[in-house]
Amino acid sequence: MPYEDVVLEAEEKMEKAVEVMVNEFKGVRTGRASPGLVEGVRVEYYGAPTPLKGLASITVPEPRLIMIKPFDAKALGDIEKAIQKSDLGLNPQSDGKILRLVIPPLSEERRKQMSKLVKDIGEKAKVALRNVRRDANAAADAEEKEKKMSEDEKKRTREELDRLIKAHEAKIADLVERKIKEVMEG
Repeated sequence: MPYEDVVLEAEEKMEKAVEVMVNEFKGVRTGRASPGLVEGVRVEYYGAPTPLKGLASITVPEPRLIMIKPFDAKALGDIEKAIQKSDLGLNPQSDGKILRLVIPPLSEERRKQMSKLVKDIGEKAKVALRNVRRDANAAADAEEKEKKMSEDEKKRTREELDRLIKAHEAKIADLVERKIKEVMEG
């Protein structure tokens, strides 16, 4: 595998790690309503766990209100149960056709817990980046050992991987900082 392939593959995996982190952030409560808060809730629908966003339209008509309108009215009860079972701490209110989720303001203690969760998610993403770098370095070492890559190319690969990881760690740090600010402001 040439130098460019090793670096490109590592870069793709690093981008994916950042993307996964951003998706995990969507499920972190900030005190404001967001469809991302409930989209991933799994609903037992005809015996299969189905993501909520596949069963209902999710809208945010007000800053502290999420409205969920099932495509199939029979699924309303299942959706309500799934939200109650989730660890969101929200109590859905049903009028028989639509579920309303009122997002209460977060207490200072809860905000600190959410901030810690955001930091933990960011740390997991950084660990994923380091694992990608380790694997790419191992691939470069193997390529050099098999004489498919020169020593200079291996060195250049390592330097490029270090540059990539620094850039992605900075991106992660920035995203974590912004999310924490969002959580603390609420």
